[in-house]
Amino acid sequence: MQLEEEIKQKKFADIHEKALVNIIYTSSWLNNLMTGFLKPYQVTPQQYNILRILRGQHPQPASVNLLIDRMLDKMSNASRLVDKLVVKELVIRSVCEKDRRQVDVKISDSGLRLLETIDGNLQKVFDNVRKISHEEAETVNKLLDKMRG
Repeated sequence: MQLEEEIKQKKFADIHEKALVNIIYTSSWLNNLMTGFLKPYQVTPQQYNILRILRGQHPQPASVNLLIDRMLDKMSNASRLVDKLVVKELVIRSVCEKDRRQVDVKISDSGLRLLETIDGNLQKVFDNVRKISHEEAETVNKLLDKMRG
């Protein structure tokens, strides 16, 4: 469906304003899609992001600062997210042996198993993105990188 129909707006100041609104709208749409997909697994997109970062570090621990640097949503509170994942037993938090002021965070075996399960079902989300061709996806990536650059 066209953006104009989705948000019930007929005109934009110019094509750049429409592009900006379209990116914001699509970002929200994708976030809602991921939130709905992850709900049965009882994790938020931000918690999922932390788990993926930790899996990439595995078996090495990560500091909270490393998590903050790599997170997609820079407005998220990484410490609070880690606390919630500890309660769910998906991550393990411990004091860093080299620097007692630092906290080490590792993904647990339960966290790894959960990601494996999620990965097996993630195709449902990717089906929405695969509506565009490989070449179109490359173009989208290049344009978004250019916009941020």
